[in-house]
Amino acid sequence: MAKRRKNRTHLKGGQRDEGKSSAPKSFIIKHGHVGSSITQLVRDMRKVMEPNTASRLKERNRNKLKDYMTMGPALQVTHLLAFRLTPIAPSLRIVRLSDGPTLSFRVERYSLMKDVLNTARRAKSIGMEYLTPPLLVLASFPQPGPGTPPHLPLVMKAFQSLFPPLSPHTISLSSARRVVLISYNEERGTIDFRHYLIRVKAHGVSKRVRRVVESATSSSKPVINLGKEKDVADFLLRRRGDPGPDGGYESASSAESAVEDGDMVSLASDYVGRNNKKGTKRAVKLEEVGPRMELRLVKITEGVPGKEGNVIYHEFVKKTKKEIAEQKAAIAEKERLRKQRREEQERNVARKKKSANKKGDDDASSDDEGSVEDESGGEGDVEHEVDDIGEWDEEEEISEGEESEDEQDLSEEDSSDEDKPPAKKPRFHRKR
Repeated sequence: MAKRRKNRTHLKGGQRDEGKSSAPKSFIIKHGHVGSSITQLVRDMRKVMEPNTASRLKERNRNKLKDYMTMGPALQVTHLLAFRLTPIAPSLRIVRLSDGPTLSFRVERYSLMKDVLNTARRAKSIGMEYLTPPLLVLASFPQPGPGTPPHLPLVMKAFQSLFPPLSPHTISLSSARRVVLISYNEERGTIDFRHYLIRVKAHGVSKRVRRVVESATSSSKPVINLGKEKDVADFLLRRRGDPGPDGGYESASSAESAVEDGDMVSLASDYVGRNNKKGTKRAVKLEEVGPRMELRLVKITEGVPGKEGNVIYHEFVKKTKKEIAEQKAAIAEKERLRKQRREEQERNVARKKKSANKKGDDDASSDDEGSVEDESGGEGDVEHEVDDIGEWDEEEEISEGEESEDEQDLSEEDSSDEDKPPAKKPRFHRKR
C-alpha cells in the first residue's frame, strides 16, 4: 500500500485568503558593495517585515537596482527597501513602486538583532511570532498644523504604507505578537526604529511564585534549588532588602510584583500561552529584540530612482523660488520629450505593422489570382473557381486543348528515352 502523502500544514502566514492579497509586500536588498554588518542588518529587517516580504531573496553582484524595480510590480511588490554603504554613513532608501515617491535616509546609528539579544538578561525564544505581520505604532510625531514641517506627514504615510492596515473590529487578538515603534526625536531631528515582542504574563503574582509554578509545569525550565533555604516560606515571603541565604541582598525587581497595575489588562479573547483565556487579567510587557536604527531624513523625491522628478524636501540643500521654478520647468521639458519619443515609437510600430499587413494582403491577392486562372481561358470557369476555392468538382469536364510546344517536346523526349539505351557515365582521368 502506498504511503499517504502529508499535506503542507506549516505554510508561512497560515492560510492564504483574498484579504491578504491586498497587504503591502516588500523587497529588502543591499545595493552595491557593503560589509558583513550591513548584510546582517538586511537579514534582520527581513525578519521584521515577515511574512509579507521575500525573506529568502538571493542577490547577485550583477543585479542592478533597475532589475528589482522592473520585476517588483509583476510580483505584486509594493515597496523596495535598499541599503547602501556611502563614504559618510550607511543609507536607506524606501521606494514606493512603481510611481514613487522615494525617501532617502541616512542611518546614523544601528544595532543588530544579535547585539540586542545579547544585552538581555534572559534569552528569548523567537519563532512563531513571525507568522503574522507586526503592529505599527507612530509616536512623538507632531499633529498636522501650520507650524508642522510639511515633510513629516509624508514620512508618517510612507511608514504606514509598509505594513497592513489595522482593523480593530476584525483583527484576531492572537495574531498581535509583535510591535514596530517609529518615534520622532524632535531634539535631534531623527527617527528611531524599534522592534518588540509582546509578552503576556500573570498579574498579581510575585516573581518567586511565578518561578516555582513555571518550573513545576514546564519541562524545559530547570527546577529551583531550595537547598540553602530553611523553609519554602522564606523563599516566597522574603521582603525587599532582607538578606538571602548566601548573605547577599536581592534587588527590588526580584522580590516585588513583576508588573504594575498600569500594565494589567483584561483579555478580550483567548491569547497564545498557558492559561491566557478570555476575561482573565494579564500583564502585557514589550521585550525588544531588535534591530535598532536611528534614521535621518535626507531627501524626498517624486518618482523612482532613474526616473526622479521634483525634489519635495532636502535636508542640506535649500533652493530659492526661482531655482525651484527652473527645476520644475526642466523636469516638465524632460517629461515632454520622453512622451514625444514614446509617441513617435508607437507611430513607427503602427506604421510597420500596417505595411506588413498590406504586404501580406498583396501576396494573398496575387496567390488568389494565380489560382483562379483557367487553363482553357474561359470566363465562366473562372467564376466557378472563385466560388469553389480549394474544392474539386468531380463532374467537371476538362477540355483537352492543344498541347503546348514544351509539352510536345517533353513527350517526344520521353518516347525517345524509352527507345534509347541508357547513356554511359563519363570517365575523368587525373593528370599526372
